[in-house]
Amino acid sequence: MPAEMPTIVRHLALLFTFVLSVPSVTSALVYRSLPSNAQIQQELGRRLSDGTEVYFPFDSEARRRSNREYQTPIPINSSNTLPQVQFANAIGVPFYVVNTGYGTTVSQLNVKHGIEINLRALASIEFARDGNSAVMGGGVYSDEIIKTLDAKGKTTVTGSYTCIGAMGPALGGGFGRYMGYYGLATDQIIDLDVVLANGSLAKVSATSNPDLFWGMRGAGHNFGIVTRFNYKIYDRPTASWYYALMYFTADKLEKFFELLNALGDNGKQTKELIGYTLFQMNPNITTTEPVILFSAYYAGTAAAAQPYLAPFLKLKPVVAINDTAPYPAIASAVGTGVDNPVCQPGRSGAVFPTGLKTYNVTANRAVYNLLKKMMTEQPALNRSIVQFENFPVQKMRSIDAASTAYAHRDDNMLVSWSAVYEPSSALDALMPKYGNQARALLDAGEPERPLSVYVNAAYGSETVEQVYGYEPWRLQKLRALKRKYDPENRLRFYNPIVR
Repeated sequence: MPAEMPTIVRHLALLFTFVLSVPSVTSALVYRSLPSNAQIQQELGRRLSDGTEVYFPFDSEARRRSNREYQTPIPINSSNTLPQVQFANAIGVPFYVVNTGYGTTVSQLNVKHGIEINLRALASIEFARDGNSAVMGGGVYSDEIIKTLDAKGKTTVTGSYTCIGAMGPALGGGFGRYMGYYGLATDQIIDLDVVLANGSLAKVSATSNPDLFWGMRGAGHNFGIVTRFNYKIYDRPTASWYYALMYFTADKLEKFFELLNALGDNGKQTKELIGYTLFQMNPNITTTEPVILFSAYYAGTAAAAQPYLAPFLKLKPVVAINDTAPYPAIASAVGTGVDNPVCQPGRSGAVFPTGLKTYNVTANRAVYNLLKKMMTEQPALNRSIVQFENFPVQKMRSIDAASTAYAHRDDNMLVSWSAVYEPSSALDALMPKYGNQARALLDAGEPERPLSVYVNAAYGSETVEQVYGYEPWRLQKLRALKRKYDPENRLRFYNPIVR
């Protein structure tokens, strides 16, 4: 998260919304024209379970309900989503699936007069007897997984922003604090129940539909709706994590990124350590320009972390905060938890990510200057940030790049230009201007590499090659999977392969 930088889903022109899924399969339906609201209630009502709710546009209750309001998960039943997909197909309207609702890609705006299927209530977690895996509902989100597993002395790879759904990021790769130990989130998937675009159910694993298993892990948004998944879990390496927050003024920028490159060690960063840096405004330090916030998280003690962090302390941050906390509390302590401002809905966002091998210090200074310029020209954008994510990548890279659809295992870090602002069509129109400039600066800093774009944070205007890889065989395989599993390209609203 980005980890994934969470910002509220852009407004979709939806016909009606399902909040809970249902355990039944609809028979074939044929309509000559779009049904009325009353027809929808009648036709679907008799097929849906008692826990299902159907909302229409402008329903005040639908707008009020929080995506995390459901406190009692419903049992996982992988036929739950079939009626909604089949009904959408029968009446000839698109459908789109959400969970906690933090996607930012503009390709979502192509959903017009369709059905939104909300999986949020499919959030149960069931442990395997051997303790090495857990079966989870497609609507579970990171905070639920972290706390449930930690109570059993277990852990796994989840997004660093704990308000984000678990499976959405995993379908596109999935970075997280434990990836140094176990790899990407997508590498933890054992098997899946997938509702295909035609409304049928597929069991997907290394031995069942193995071609689809390959595609779901890295490009899964294009192929189906995950209602249930079996996920690897592990004995918790440590109960507590050490964390440090350091603020630096802009005059330290060049030296800071030299230290950050040394910490990353060209892809050999120690597996216990995560580095996360922001350019952001902080009026408690200065009101005239962005500052640098360095957050470091270490799976272990303060003493063990000090050799890695001492060079940054020698750079003399203007503010330094450090402490130790149980792993479930780390996200909130560093500002990425479910109750932190970054996880609250109501703001618009546009993200322009760039994968890198190393930081070009000159390029990073130019990006800083651009952010400062944008905030001066557009004060309404002064909550925007630039994110620099340093994850340990050895475990991710040890997995054969050809074994999954995820195409960017050779990236060492991720930089994301992230604009945050109150909803505004005028500001929406400005996003490509600044975001593409920032990405061009970063891309020019590594002229020997083609632009690499993380699908889970993509803006939505990038090329298929930038998002899904440049190897011809990889793109041919993905397009063949689309022809086989979604020949009508119904799943085309999240950074699609076929456009």
